[in-house]
Amino acid sequence: MGRGRLRVYLGSAPGVGKTYAMLAEGGRRAGRGTDVVAGFVETHGRPRTAALLEGLEVVPRATVSYRGADFTEMDTDAVIARRPQVALIDELAHTNVPGSRHAKRWQDIERILDAGIDVVTNVNVQHLESVNDVVEQITGVPQRETVPDEVVRRADQVELVDMTPEALRRRMAHGNIYPPERIDAALGNYFRAGNLIALRELALLWLADKVDDQLDRYRADHGIAGTWEARERVVVALTGGPEGDTLVRRAARIADRTKGADLLAVHVARSDGLAGVSPANLTRQRALVESLGGGYHQVVGANVPDALLDFARGVNATQLVLGASRRGKIAQLFSPGVGVTTTARSGSIDVHLVTHEEIGQGRRWRALRAAGLPAVRRGAGFALAAVGLPLLTVLLVQMRRQVPLASDILLFQAAVVGVALLGGLYPALFAAIGGSLLLNYFFTPPTGQFTVGRPEGLLQLVVFVLVGVTVSTIVDVTARRGREAAGARADAEVLSTLAGDILRGEHGAVTARGRPYDALGGILERLRETYALTTVTLLERDPDAPVTPDSLRDPDCWGIVASTGGEPCTSPDAGESGILVEDGALSLVLGGRTLPASDRRVLEAFAAQAAVALHHRRLAEKARQVRPLEAAEEMRTALLTTVSRDLRAPLASARAAVESLRGPGAARTGERHEELAATAADSLARLDHLVADLLDMSRLESGSLAMSPHRVAAEDAVPRAVSPNDREAVELRIPEGLPEMVADPALLRRVLANVIANAVRFNPPGAPVLVTASALGDRLEIRVIDRGPGIRPATRDRLFQPLQRLGGRDDEAGVDLALARGLAEAMDGDLTAEETPGGGLTMVLTMPTRPRRTLRPPGEAPAVPAGDVPESDLADPLIIDRVAAWRDRIGHGKDRPPPPDGRPRRD
Repeated sequence: MGRGRLRVYLGSAPGVGKTYAMLAEGGRRAGRGTDVVAGFVETHGRPRTAALLEGLEVVPRATVSYRGADFTEMDTDAVIARRPQVALIDELAHTNVPGSRHAKRWQDIERILDAGIDVVTNVNVQHLESVNDVVEQITGVPQRETVPDEVVRRADQVELVDMTPEALRRRMAHGNIYPPERIDAALGNYFRAGNLIALRELALLWLADKVDDQLDRYRADHGIAGTWEARERVVVALTGGPEGDTLVRRAARIADRTKGADLLAVHVARSDGLAGVSPANLTRQRALVESLGGGYHQVVGANVPDALLDFARGVNATQLVLGASRRGKIAQLFSPGVGVTTTARSGSIDVHLVTHEEIGQGRRWRALRAAGLPAVRRGAGFALAAVGLPLLTVLLVQMRRQVPLASDILLFQAAVVGVALLGGLYPALFAAIGGSLLLNYFFTPPTGQFTVGRPEGLLQLVVFVLVGVTVSTIVDVTARRGREAAGARADAEVLSTLAGDILRGEHGAVTARGRPYDALGGILERLRETYALTTVTLLERDPDAPVTPDSLRDPDCWGIVASTGGEPCTSPDAGESGILVEDGALSLVLGGRTLPASDRRVLEAFAAQAAVALHHRRLAEKARQVRPLEAAEEMRTALLTTVSRDLRAPLASARAAVESLRGPGAARTGERHEELAATAADSLARLDHLVADLLDMSRLESGSLAMSPHRVAAEDAVPRAVSPNDREAVELRIPEGLPEMVADPALLRRVLANVIANAVRFNPPGAPVLVTASALGDRLEIRVIDRGPGIRPATRDRLFQPLQRLGGRDDEAGVDLALARGLAEAMDGDLTAEETPGGGLTMVLTMPTRPRRTLRPPGEAPAVPAGDVPESDLADPLIIDRVAAWRDRIGHGKDRPPPPDGRPRRD
């Protein structure tokens, strides 16, 4: 049974109609007789969407209990057991309730696809991993749920569900998306026209990339070499000359004229040794291209126009930017040059010849080298010998009386050397033998016959032939060495570029589109581009498979680790070339054309680096898995340190007071007795508070802190959080009519108590701590304002790091605010610090006013949803485990910043 097909509806914002489109597609397929079920669909209370769901079989959901509340999730096993032809599954980026088999819904969908069931699903562009940070920057709203781009890119079909911002805002105003009480806030915040325009552009650009990948794959699979002008791609050719900067900037301006156009720079590393390059110029020009958002590429080829056009057609380029020739006028008489030749062969690709300051300046003179000696040069050598020697003979015959025999021999010798320089060994031998015969017949006495009358004449002919053969041999050897040196230089340039790509991956570089650079994928893509291959695949042998010659042809013995280009090869024998590495455990398979044996050294370097990149990727994955364990261990160590150090002072005070009360002669009443009793009670209270904080932090860190969310009014929660001893030092200004918060009442009281107590502790006497509250959209802000010493902005975030001190008292453990923030984030809130105007510190507690999920506290019937919310709001439960994000924010171990100098007293 094959894998199912995935269809994804991509939307730019909530409310554009993704679920509606998905259900409409399911209805059409069901009408054609296809077995369709609704695996998981959220109608959000919209009547028209719910009407489409009628008539479709709905798979019952699974109930998952988590921290005293019940949630419903898609029953993946039930969908697979039902085995429909098509399953409709809403919210691809959804995070499942902890305790589910998979953390994300897209992982559930992968299981269903592996079972051979087609899936139709949907996702908003803000949930794609690659644009998550961009969306937060645009809207100011962080998206906590993301799906890897590769999951959507692998989909068989991705369809954009589009709607203009004006139409979407009208739908919002008419109440078709949110309930009436939420419309004004939504239109003024997330659904502003500017936000919607930017999100729509992100969706269109992302889909354009996906379509572009499909087009490249189709052209590769069908062997289409011609250019399809579906998207503007501007390729600029760099020679390493000083004019490259001008060409890059000119190409960038051409690309900027078309929205979404790609800029690519390519350098042809010539293997014939006819032209050198400046590594410094290329390095500078590569940096310039990448700073302008383009990509740098390098290919190998003896014929620059052919290699350049092969690359341009391979990337489906529409425009090619070349520099006008630097050669002088005389040189241009003998060869039209790269620019003219490329233009003549470019076909449908537009070629721009850009003028620059180096035109006509020529190159530094280099000795003529016959590296490779192509057939054109050998033919020219033979032609020069066949035509030049007879013409020289005719000329010298006319001047026989004025020119002696020795001069005739020297002139013929010069002609042979010229033929050797142009055509190499074989034309030179032909010229030497032909020249000796002409000298013998026309100039050596007796003339008119092939005989030599004097011994010195014979010696002269022999020396003539030997000199010609020697010169031609030296020229040929020099040409061969030049060819080898040029090939080595081209290999070195390729390997240098490869090393640069690897370093970019190791240093966390990103691509021009803001995506993290994948070193392994970059190596394979670089190899494919360098040698104009159609596909490059890295295979890994199954460790249980037998090591036999037949296994090289058996796809079942190999698994695809990474691939680029067209259809990947499934076994080492499926491609034209292959390199085995790591004792045959890995195989780099090349498809498209067979490479010569001389390239094997470079291929082995690519294969070795691909293996290293694969190991680095797997080690990085293991490191990510181990990091939470390290953080937990560091937290436990810090807790033990705090217990052994910070509990000692209040415990010693309490013990000393109790022993004084119990000692001989201790007064049972009176002022001294009351003072000792108060000291013991205060120390024990501090000890109890510290132990409670440490235990709650331990539970929060391990994810075992139970919560029961309810609706809580600020005017009820805030006064209860103020300690009786602090009521005179706190002024409450809580207006009436504020929306209720959704939180665990006990934990909310704990958060407020810690924050208020901390403010009172550092507030100067006579100035009360002010507590205010206000509503902002679907959030409620509670501000605790003090007039204490404050905190410098550079060290403000350290307030919320557990077991840290910003003051000088040894008996104050910095856990109150760390615990308060952790509890707030666990309830989907946030706790931040701001500077109080005029001096002091303001702690801002932000809490939600509506649940992200329909919650059912223990013993109660299922609650009715408060209203329709966007997919991002419904995506995870209110009490979803936020410990990992909390730990990342507070930091651990060596990642903590060092204590600042002159830090103020605040725990």
